[in-house]
Amino acid sequence: MMKRLPIIGTVLVLAAVATMVGLGLWQLQRAEWKNDLLATYAAAANRPAVAYPAVPNQDETSLYFRKSSVNCLEVIGWRSTSGRSETGKSGWAHIAHCRTAGAEGPGAQVVVGWSERPDDPEWAGGIVDGIIAPDSQYVIRLVVSEPIAGLQKSQPPNIEDIPNNHMSYAVQWFLFGFIALIIFLIALRGRNKGVAQSGNLP
Repeated sequence: MMKRLPIIGTVLVLAAVATMVGLGLWQLQRAEWKNDLLATYAAAANRPAVAYPAVPNQDETSLYFRKSSVNCLEVIGWRSTSGRSETGKSGWAHIAHCRTAGAEGPGAQVVVGWSERPDDPEWAGGIVDGIIAPDSQYVIRLVVSEPIAGLQKSQPPNIEDIPNNHMSYAVQWFLFGFIALIIFLIALRGRNKGVAQSGNLP
């Protein structure tokens, strides 16, 4: 007797496996893109300094790890985030929200240094230079090369802090697809075995 496949179940499983394989291939493409991007960031340290953008947007990610400078005309606010000193000690990175030109626009986020306490430092502004780094709220920020008085130097931005998990995600999707296919084959084998046994009953 010919063993028949459950049509609906087979279609659903094969569609799911195909989707997982497709997601795995997409993650492989993302991994290649991220590797190229990280290589660009690694080379940024040796490139000439760039002007800090007046209105940062998502396109400014190409400026990550480039040298730049900002003229902080006025500090209009502070925020402190968890950070590390240049020596790797845990504490607080102090970020000044600077007015850079006129009264409009987002200005610039400037990491002026590090300390063990989150208290706002004393700083009225001025011209500072440093390295452009990612910022979760404002796309980019400038980590100054030399801290202001009373603070220690913050840890410079590190490429290793940018996640690159696409390869592991690809492996996971391929593994999920393989496991789903194996489970289906085991279930199908059990089903066919049960049908064969019932067919042999007197």
